[in-house]
Amino acid sequence: MSAIAATRGPNRDVHVIGTVGTAHFTSHFMQLALPPLFPILHLAFGVSFTELGLMVTLFYATSGLGQALAGVLVDRFGAHRLLVAGIALMGVSLGLAGLVTHYWMLLPLSVCAGLGNSVFHPADLSILSRRVSERRLGRAFAVHGLSGTLGSAVAPLVVTTLAAFTSWRVALVAFGLVALMSAAFIFSSRELLVYDRRLDAAPAAGPVRRIPAYLAVIGSPVVMMGFAFFVLTAFTSGGIQTFAVTALNSGYGLTLDAATLALTAYLIGTACGIGLGGFLADRTTSHHKVAMAGMAGAALFVVVIAFLASDSHLIIPAMALSGAAAGTSGPSRDVLIRRAAAGSGMGKVFGFVYSGFDLGASTAPLLFGALIDHHLAHGVFLISAVAYALAAPTVMQVRQRMAAAQPAAASAD
Repeated sequence: MSAIAATRGPNRDVHVIGTVGTAHFTSHFMQLALPPLFPILHLAFGVSFTELGLMVTLFYATSGLGQALAGVLVDRFGAHRLLVAGIALMGVSLGLAGLVTHYWMLLPLSVCAGLGNSVFHPADLSILSRRVSERRLGRAFAVHGLSGTLGSAVAPLVVTTLAAFTSWRVALVAFGLVALMSAAFIFSSRELLVYDRRLDAAPAAGPVRRIPAYLAVIGSPVVMMGFAFFVLTAFTSGGIQTFAVTALNSGYGLTLDAATLALTAYLIGTACGIGLGGFLADRTTSHHKVAMAGMAGAALFVVVIAFLASDSHLIIPAMALSGAAAGTSGPSRDVLIRRAAAGSGMGKVFGFVYSGFDLGASTAPLLFGALIDHHLAHGVFLISAVAYALAAPTVMQVRQRMAAAQPAAASAD
């Protein structure tokens, strides 16, 4: 079936979700290409884990700052164009990372890769919000989150296996080529992703009013609460994905294989939780309760992990359960943000709110890397549990502020 035919046929939703899911898989697959190689890069370049964490911080800081701008560009130029460009930029950056001869060369490449990564959330979620039927939206967000999580789960195993049988340089070049092939696929399917951008155009009195109008959108209490939620949850998930293997290996005495398996269990658990969360999101109106329960459960299981010492038989299932609890909240969270974005420009709201995701993910690596350098690996999990616990009340605030805004809007009409 051609892309154009798919946009008009009954399977359009499936094709759109699958195409966007491929893009999100690629994004997360690329994000976790370097962190599993940190023990190798630590020896290859003679740098500390804090210095290696700086690469991740630069990546996510650039992605976060760029994401707010990317949201504006999505509304102006089209999500599909930004998506192809972002994937291609990540692929080129990662391929070049396999050719560097000094550690410092990895830093500007991390910035470039972060700039490419900045387009995914505003582009992906704008496309899904406009091209997928309302009754399947929760499951569409679930597949989006699931594909990203699977990309994160597969990447450590693939990159370490490639590095073991070839070298870390060959592994990174191969990852870059995968991204370029994904960009070519998205470009060939672009007809599926195009929607009428006028649907997201926020009303404005003229050019002078555009920037203040944008600030009014992102500065609304609902959007700011969503931003805070993403900062806290990404702080935890980003820190765990980046340094859980190193923390479990150096601080808890697990073998590298067992520690990698624990991270994989966390990511697979997250994927299963997202799948369950998608069905819940399409079958409930209490999205805030689902998201809060997921955050509370994740905090509890991460606390358990912090006190399990070196028992890999318990740590691995606990990692899986913490990931599952956190994953369950994802689709309901996205539905809440999508409703908050109604009439304000999908790209702008998704871009700003998800920039909190990158802000949280950028701060965790430096802190967690320093904890491991100072032999405080347990702190990685204790601090993560606190962040998950603090995220739960922000969801309730989003719900309460949305409910308060609806009567006000009705009375204004």
